[in-house]
Amino acid sequence: MATRAKTRERPSYRCTECGYTTAKWLGRCPECQTWGTVEEQGGGPAVRTTAAGPVSSAAVPIGQVDSRTATARSTGVTELDRVLGGGLVPGAVVLLAGEPGVGKSTLLLDVAAKAAGSDHRTLYVTAEESASQVRLRADRIHAINDHLYLAAETDLAAVLGHLDAVKPSLLVLDSVQTVASPELDGAPGGMAQVREVAGALIRASKERGMATLLVGHVTKDGAIAGPRLLEHLVDVVLSFEGDRHARLRLVRGVKNRYGATDEVGCFELHDEGITGLADPSGLFLTRRDEPVPGTCLTVTLEGKRPLVAEVQALTVDSQIPSPRRTTSGLETSRVSMMLAVLEQRGRISALGKRDIYTATVGGVKLTEPAADLAVALALASAASDVPLPKNLVAIGEVGLAGEVRRVTGVQRRLAEAHRLGFTHALVPTDPGKVPAGMKVIEVADMGDALRALPRRSRARASQDE
Repeated sequence: MATRAKTRERPSYRCTECGYTTAKWLGRCPECQTWGTVEEQGGGPAVRTTAAGPVSSAAVPIGQVDSRTATARSTGVTELDRVLGGGLVPGAVVLLAGEPGVGKSTLLLDVAAKAAGSDHRTLYVTAEESASQVRLRADRIHAINDHLYLAAETDLAAVLGHLDAVKPSLLVLDSVQTVASPELDGAPGGMAQVREVAGALIRASKERGMATLLVGHVTKDGAIAGPRLLEHLVDVVLSFEGDRHARLRLVRGVKNRYGATDEVGCFELHDEGITGLADPSGLFLTRRDEPVPGTCLTVTLEGKRPLVAEVQALTVDSQIPSPRRTTSGLETSRVSMMLAVLEQRGRISALGKRDIYTATVGGVKLTEPAADLAVALALASAASDVPLPKNLVAIGEVGLAGEVRRVTGVQRRLAEAHRLGFTHALVPTDPGKVPAGMKVIEVADMGDALRALPRRSRARASQDE
């Protein structure tokens, strides 16, 4: 008995940020990696074991489980349905995260209005804005619906009370980091608070068969704020991406228990709200009558969707000992690699002494290696001051040895380019089936690619050497 009492009185230590409990003091919490937050909490809990108890429902063969209750229902926004795998499943919890000002609230308010109906009420809970502010946005984007209910709350108990009163089929909470439970210590947005709020809403969603959309903040590094456990608890994690100075917005699936994560939804943000783009390739192209030196078109894959994008390059004489290298929408390391390959393998030495600027059109970010060939040809065209053919696209990854490697989805990329009217393409060897009426030039290395350029371009590059 004395030994058991002594065990109960042993002090424990608890992290004030995430609630992690340990039997000894630590300078750094192993759960949230925060320094100096582990404090003594008095007597530790006694060691207990869990005994078997009554079950909530009997186990049945998997073939007898009714799957009709998990049928997805459309949100009314086609591009979002594409990413979700058909729509929202009853009881599903979706976390949508993105940078401030990217358009998360605008998109979800539009979804809340379109998903509301006489048989499916929608509850929109705003914890960051007042109800009147949300109403003004709803007027601007035409998101007024008699079956859309709006509440401004920051207390978790009040949010659960609204669920009992409204009985919605869809709950939108903006945002999970600004709602707090009165039962826990700590400010809203802390790891313990976020975990408690998300856990309570997930339990409510599963019990009621109610779909839930949670807005999440991101850190300065672009990661989802809060404990990593939040991403494990929810069913779907979506990333809302876009440059605030451009119209394009992308919704990308990071996790999806009900579908694939290789789909991307494209949206256009404008004064009247946000609309889906079934054919967004036009945003990434510059319409001009005559080709301009330093531009090359490529086809990138965003998920399963092929998008035609334009790469631009500009070279000018440098006025400083160390020439400038500026990129926008492209990875600086990949552009530097293409410059080295052109100088060593393509014998174009004039680039090393000039200021070089590279960019994409429309705010699209090209990160996949399939854009390497287009970047290299744009740089070569800019160095020679001779334009590439107007109806040409370039697809392929370029290695340090100058070889042009094959990439995935070449046939889909060529089909998209052919649909938009492009008649010529530079691709790696063995591209597979080629669209009828399209001339495809296979290139094995950068030498082959540069020989496919107009003759004036090759002559000017030789003179620069």
